[in-house]
Amino acid sequence: MITIATFAEDRTVCDNREMNAINYLDLIRDASVYDVAIKSPLELAHILSKRTNNRILMKREDLQPVFSFKLRGAYNKIASLSDDELANGVICSSAGNHAQGVALAARKRGVRAVVVMPVTTPPIKVDAVRELGGEVILSGDAYDDAYAHARQLEATQTLTFIHPFDDPAVIAGQGTIGAEILQQTGGEIDAIFVPIGGGGLIAGIATCIKLQYPNIKIIGVEPDDSAAMRDSIAAGKLVSLEHVGIFADGVAVRCVGDETFRLCQKYVDEIITVDTDQCCAAIRDIFEDTRSIVEPAGGLAVAGAKKYIALNNISDQTLVTISCGANVNFDRLRHIAERAAIGDRTEMLLAAEIPEQPGSFRRFCEVLGRRGITEFNYRYADKNKAHIFVGVQLSGGQSEADKLLTELGRANIVVIDLSDNEMAKLHVRHMVGGRSTDIQNEQLFRFEFPERPGALLDFLSAIGTDWNISLFHYRNHGSDYGRVLTGIDVPEGESERLEAHLLELGYSHWKESNNPAYTMFLQ
Repeated sequence: MITIATFAEDRTVCDNREMNAINYLDLIRDASVYDVAIKSPLELAHILSKRTNNRILMKREDLQPVFSFKLRGAYNKIASLSDDELANGVICSSAGNHAQGVALAARKRGVRAVVVMPVTTPPIKVDAVRELGGEVILSGDAYDDAYAHARQLEATQTLTFIHPFDDPAVIAGQGTIGAEILQQTGGEIDAIFVPIGGGGLIAGIATCIKLQYPNIKIIGVEPDDSAAMRDSIAAGKLVSLEHVGIFADGVAVRCVGDETFRLCQKYVDEIITVDTDQCCAAIRDIFEDTRSIVEPAGGLAVAGAKKYIALNNISDQTLVTISCGANVNFDRLRHIAERAAIGDRTEMLLAAEIPEQPGSFRRFCEVLGRRGITEFNYRYADKNKAHIFVGVQLSGGQSEADKLLTELGRANIVVIDLSDNEMAKLHVRHMVGGRSTDIQNEQLFRFEFPERPGALLDFLSAIGTDWNISLFHYRNHGSDYGRVLTGIDVPEGESERLEAHLLELGYSHWKESNNPAYTMFLQ
């Protein structure tokens, strides 16, 4: 049991808020979490604090026994169930962290735990659930598929479903993090940054904090390609996303919960979105201060805090960030490291066109000066010009990037900043220079598909043999989805038929034929 802090003297909450709060504060106060969870430390991030001129505190939920906060809510829910409800066991659907929490909680109660996980779940998470005694069933390519199958098994086997976020007992379990923060700080903080997936974590923390210290800001952080809570609050109703990004798989949710949405409407002050590069940069920041590596979702709060500080010119404030988990697939680290420098603007990617004449290559290098070069690709284009793809290290962030672009312009060098070009970062930087003079009607497409054994062959088979593939690049990024860049030779008049075929296949895809990274280096 935990102690709920005394209500602040100057709080200004309406009666309706108090009515809703009393129930949740009681639930949080009585939550059973410490049979399995630790009271996680709240650590000062010395390096990041100095760099941002603020006091940044990290709530280290990545240090929990299952390396995630999820065991709090899962155990609190299972602990609240009667023996009759637990007679046949419990079941959940999850891509990883909630699954481990349920498996650990069920083992503690001595009951059966069935866990339905997408086929695309990284092996590290599947193995962890099995190690905790969970019965793993792999079903479907995404969480929604696993959820549907779990609901079927719930009915046929008379199991009790443990929702990952939209349940008062689960929300209250996560709310114990808010109570700990108040105990550890005495409420002397300005804002708390919380990752958002389905909303259970932020709903619990926000309710606990706002009903006692309403002046503390609660700021949610979502990936810009999985912002279901932001969109729902903006619309005033639940919004289901057609497509969610998969980099931060721990928060990749198409639709948030009814109860989490209701609580976030009341108690969350603001929601910030960040991109993949900003998230990777935050993972590096956490590593530099703690020597620990969090998963992508675990870096969201720090990424959001950095963006908030920059946008609002914040200084001398005390900001808490929630490091929510550390279940990262090892193969993904190369992708994180590659993108971190761009996210922090310590690297920029440039495409340049220079005259094909003596001395022009040297003049380009002279403009770059003594800046560090992360990669350099030079390709002959024709007798008049050459193309260069270069990664440049920056020590002065965006201001130095702007300065370098100005210097190149003064030297009459045609240059394009590709630092925010997704295709350039994922593919082109690894395959610069592949041209074909014999292909006259090439169209370029970027695809995503669930990564599992045989997926690439399935993709190629689905594309069919009606069109000739003129370019193909696939790189395993250590994530749940495979990414392919392909050129297709499309005879005149066939474009509409090809587009109709691709739509019928159902793969997420983007046409990239006009992308400057393609037209300069590959077309």
